[in-house]
Amino acid sequence: MASLSTILLGAASLDIYKENGRILPGGGCVNMAYHWRQLDFPHLFLTRIGADGVRVFGEFFQRHQIDHLPESLVGNGRTPAIDIAFLPDRQIYMDNFVEGVLADFQLTSAEEAVVAQAERVHTVLVDSLVREVHRLAEKGVWERPFLSADFLDFRHFTPERFAKMLPLIDLGFIGWPKESDDPLLPRLRQIVFELGKLLVVTLGARGVLVWDGRSQPQEYFYNVKAIPVQGSTVGCGDAFIAYFLAEFWRSDNLAAAVAQGKVGGAMATKWKRPLPESAYGR
Repeated sequence: MASLSTILLGAASLDIYKENGRILPGGGCVNMAYHWRQLDFPHLFLTRIGADGVRVFGEFFQRHQIDHLPESLVGNGRTPAIDIAFLPDRQIYMDNFVEGVLADFQLTSAEEAVVAQAERVHTVLVDSLVREVHRLAEKGVWERPFLSADFLDFRHFTPERFAKMLPLIDLGFIGWPKESDDPLLPRLRQIVFELGKLLVVTLGARGVLVWDGRSQPQEYFYNVKAIPVQGSTVGCGDAFIAYFLAEFWRSDNLAAAVAQGKVGGAMATKWKRPLPESAYGR
């Protein structure tokens, strides 16, 4: 068992590729678990799947030696799943999401105890995890851990929902798909500064924006060197965050963490899927 000081908390799903029916392990936290293993960054992955996902995820976890809690891995219901199709521009289209065991996802008492004693926790804020983060907050679970969270592309959030979630979080990430002059961004920046939090907004090849409200409000912008996309950009956000956090938690240096995040994000443009084919085995 790896050190329990770092916990990865989030959904695992079956990615069903419509071109050939291939079923692969997926989900932002699954991708991050892979990257952290490649970086030799110890962590424990807490998730829930159904019995129908045991073979796919069992093989993946064993292949990459991803530490988890087998006794609470399998819940009652289906494994979350989503259909994936490739578009002509090398991006992907996702449809027909099945929430499965995530519909009523809650940590067990044993898992709660592990999380409460951790130094660091990272989660990806799909709806079920938003509910669980709030539930755990009411129980005082977040008093000790440093909590970071991925707000994904923000499509499921409003400024009001963001302002309700952010007080529970120490460091947030948004993969911003819209224009960098979108009027919503200054509103989010104001919320971050008012609450004294830290938020990283990735803008793809347009750069990385960081709002640091922990002491005196500061805004930083980091350029990104655009590179040809050989595969797709579908896994870039997860790779960026995995590499960023591994460095940030090691050095507490924002600039160094962004630099490492850019390394991870650029690497992921080489792959057609979120991870390299070698990650999935044969």
